[in-house]
Amino acid sequence: MLSTLKNAWKIPEIRKRIIFTILMLLVIRLGSAVPVPYMDKNVIKEIFEMGQVGVLEFLDLMAGGTFSNFSIFALNIYPYITASIIIQLLTIAIPKLEEIAKEGEEGRKKIAQWTKYGAIILALIQAIAMTRGFFYQALQAKGFLQNSIVIISLIAGTSFLIWIGDLITDKGIGNGISLIIFVGIISRIPLEIVKFVELVSVGALSPIKLILFLVVALVIIAIVVALQEGERRIPVQYAKRVVGRKMYGGQSTHIPLKVSMSGVIPVIFSTSLLAFPQTIALFFKGEPSEWITKYLTVQGTVGIWVYSILNVLLIIFFTYFYTAIQFNTVEYAKNLQQYGGFIPGIRPGRPTAEYLDKVISRITFVGAISLALIASLPIILSHIFKLNINFGGTAIIIVVGVVLETVKQIESQMMMRHYKGFLK
Repeated sequence: MLSTLKNAWKIPEIRKRIIFTILMLLVIRLGSAVPVPYMDKNVIKEIFEMGQVGVLEFLDLMAGGTFSNFSIFALNIYPYITASIIIQLLTIAIPKLEEIAKEGEEGRKKIAQWTKYGAIILALIQAIAMTRGFFYQALQAKGFLQNSIVIISLIAGTSFLIWIGDLITDKGIGNGISLIIFVGIISRIPLEIVKFVELVSVGALSPIKLILFLVVALVIIAIVVALQEGERRIPVQYAKRVVGRKMYGGQSTHIPLKVSMSGVIPVIFSTSLLAFPQTIALFFKGEPSEWITKYLTVQGTVGIWVYSILNVLLIIFFTYFYTAIQFNTVEYAKNLQQYGGFIPGIRPGRPTAEYLDKVISRITFVGAISLALIASLPIILSHIFKLNINFGGTAIIIVVGVVLETVKQIESQMMMRHYKGFLK
């Protein structure tokens, strides 16, 4: 990875993209320190210190501390991710939306625009939930105008992050939305390390338990790397054909089917959906909020098991869902047949599509189960060993997955530049 980055830095165009990405991420971290007006940060700090927001500690970690600071980026990018899930599910359910999605570039632009509108609506709901619900005692706004400024500041922060994410994707390196989540998570790592050191020094945390968790974290990293890099190669043979006086085809190649085609998207989507009950809890006080905390969050005695089961099921669902979107076996089999390619021992056309579908289903099942287990296992272990660790499997999967995907994009950019050099 370091070698790739070193070589990429030597290419002017890629170097500009890397610098642009770093500058945009720096802007995000600077914006994380800009407070929302008419909100008393001291009161919010007291609420966090008193442990009243255990239900939202994980969201604060994923947002890079913007929630506990209640900055303009407190909502982070998650309203956009949730809106994206809803729009994509509606695309499958509603034929008209599916037709629009298949219209090429224009269709994709329409879907992207509707997703942004949906993100603003969800951001409005979450902003009201935060300011008028759980953190109402920290709200110092008086009158309609001041309250509107608070709500608009939070919505504007999310809109700005969406815009930055699009800029990074277009002009930088990597997926902008994933990198925003990535930088939020890693920005909290130093504080988490300091917290663990303090707990060990005062005897509140056993060093053996901490070492055990670190070992589990390393195993998770190794498994995630193996999942991201692992692939099943399907051999393909191209028939010989004569065009004029030249002979084409006859060569052998393969179809590389990734074990985890969807990458970290299923984990990000699952996290966003499971955060919804926690957002709803902000609207209420007393019994409704306590019920949601107990039965639908990792802080509850029953909720940790409900949360883990739902997390596993959602990750499996979104893994299959995104794999089906990315790799259409019927279309691939048609294209293979059109260019004279065939899988040895398998007839072209429908039998090839059925064979590819069978292989994809098997390797996706392995990838989905592995992702789901390593995302949920640290949460359960933390509960069993009484470790108050927010930086669990989900965060590790996202960090490692985003790093691997970004490095691959850099490598593909380098490959394109090399090909241009050969053509010259």
